[in-house]
Amino acid sequence: MNRRIVFATGNKDKIREASQILDGFDIPVVSMKEAGVSADPEENGTSFEENALIKARAVAALLESDSDIVLADDSGLVIDALDGEPGIYSARYLGHDTSYHEKNLHLISRLDGVPDEKRSARFVCAIAAILPDGTELTTTGSFEGSIGYEEKGDHGFGYDPIFYLPDLGVYSAELSDEEKHARSHRGQALRAMRDLLKERLV
Repeated sequence: MNRRIVFATGNKDKIREASQILDGFDIPVVSMKEAGVSADPEENGTSFEENALIKARAVAALLESDSDIVLADDSGLVIDALDGEPGIYSARYLGHDTSYHEKNLHLISRLDGVPDEKRSARFVCAIAAILPDGTELTTTGSFEGSIGYEEKGDHGFGYDPIFYLPDLGVYSAELSDEEKHARSHRGQALRAMRDLLKERLV
């Protein structure tokens, strides 16, 4: 049985991150493109979990293999001083075609004058899995920090360059892959999902 984990994303950074965290699971992680499917469902859920499930279901419905596991994630940045923005709209914030550099600078400008103690924020990630028998599983993770005053670092992607970690004194984009995986929202959610899958696929 050539079982695969099909990750419902076209984001190469997410595929790389998932492959590294799920390494040793003995099931290859492939992208939608590598699996020969294309899906872009409307993410109209009201939570990260709902949107992850929407994506996973859309891909699962298109796969011809009856042994593949589908994974999907929905993640975003939640800023307390902005009432939770950009939240579930993080990828679409200011429009899909707007660069993250522009998004980051806009968020920094919106927090102009907000003191350190009120710049708290977190990354949240929900991972959804659909097993070959149709079972649906979800896990979540969160990564606490604050919003910095500039962009720093070149190891991350998305909002990483403005996400400051007070306990380490660095930005998320300054962490190595290993350091980030150990702490990040996606790393937490993927490890929890890995453990659930191990329980069910033995």
